[in-house]
Amino acid sequence: MPEPDDGAPAPVGVGPWPGEPPDDPRYDPELLAHGDRRNVVDRYRYWTVDAIVADLDGRRPPDRRLHVAIENWAHDLNIGSVVRTANAFNVAGVHIVGRRRWNRRGAMVTDRYLHVHHHADAGALTDWAATAGPAGERLPIVGVDNVPGSVPLERRELPARCVLLFGQESSGLTPAAQAACDVVVHITQHGSTRSLNAGAAAAIAMHTWALQHA
Repeated sequence: MPEPDDGAPAPVGVGPWPGEPPDDPRYDPELLAHGDRRNVVDRYRYWTVDAIVADLDGRRPPDRRLHVAIENWAHDLNIGSVVRTANAFNVAGVHIVGRRRWNRRGAMVTDRYLHVHHHADAGALTDWAATAGPAGERLPIVGVDNVPGSVPLERRELPARCVLLFGQESSGLTPAAQAACDVVVHITQHGSTRSLNAGAAAAIAMHTWALQHA
């Protein structure tokens, strides 16, 4: 007879490796001995962080690479959520524009598996993007905000190699960030709210890119 359910949540992950541990440098001896409770897919159970990062890097085709940039002026709580989504879509890099320190709580330590870069302002991001392509070519910057002159995301073919740039939750893209963009797109809405949550908008934009190129 099964034991009664006491309402406690099931443990996340896996316990210690059963039997003889594998002789593979990708595996972490501490995790093998004590279990892996991290929020990672089964493919990466017991792997070291460095091994996971290397494998993720190798799974991005050179001709289809997405970068995500986020303006950080007001310690926006949504930045962590954007970073976590960026990990889910295996972006090539996350770029924090503005304040170097950002609220990592919502990232749920997924930033450990990403390449996170800092740029002092939109101009610095533009300078980086000018030669960031695989052969030193420029990466186009696509802003995401419902500002005058923006075009519907769902009607736009996104570049296979590009940077998606997001603004703050309350104020959106700054004028300097808008000026740095090759194009600004918006997500068409059908309700009464003026704008989407920044984290939700970022998830939709990344998924749109993935539908077209991943």
